[in-house]
Amino acid sequence: MEKIILASASPRRSEILKAAGIEFDVVKSDVDESVVSTDGGAEIYVQELAFMKAAAAAKKLSEKGRKKYLVLAADTVVTLNGRIIGKPKDEADAERILQDLSGREHVVITGICIFRGSDGFSVCESVKTTVRFKTLDTDTIRAYIATKEPMDKAGAYGIQGRGSLLCEGIDGDYFNVVGLPVSRVCDILSGEFGYKIF
Repeated sequence: MEKIILASASPRRSEILKAAGIEFDVVKSDVDESVVSTDGGAEIYVQELAFMKAAAAAKKLSEKGRKKYLVLAADTVVTLNGRIIGKPKDEADAERILQDLSGREHVVITGICIFRGSDGFSVCESVKTTVRFKTLDTDTIRAYIATKEPMDKAGAYGIQGRGSLLCEGIDGDYFNVVGLPVSRVCDILSGEFGYKIF
């Protein structure tokens, strides 16, 4: 059976896979995300980024002579009324993002791509989860930003950490909001690639 390769340095994605009992290696893939256009919408955008990350990791592996592997790559964005919200540039940007999300629903979209090294076959999809935020006052937003948790996360919050206190509820896959819709990933691995999960 092919080895799973996670094309991400994200500790959150690694933790999700480990908790699901999936053995994997990590091969970091550095891609220039600025070359991908957002014109096709967020779902296409995250799938294209996930494919680029998977292909970049596969290239590294093939250069080392490895062929028997399945690369898993993912990219997550937050959207508000169809507008993509990335990671905050600084604390002022994080405050602006959280004020925008306050008291409203937004959609978290993760693009996933699984790429087989032996023949280049790939499956790319996106998964959506709706998140409802509480109405947040300025003091709460600033206190949360002071924890530094928002600074490396799309949408300026981490639902698996203190950011959970900002959320009123979700509709969809919780793990998708964290960064990897592991149930759907496992469905694709077993259904499309014959990978035995259990």
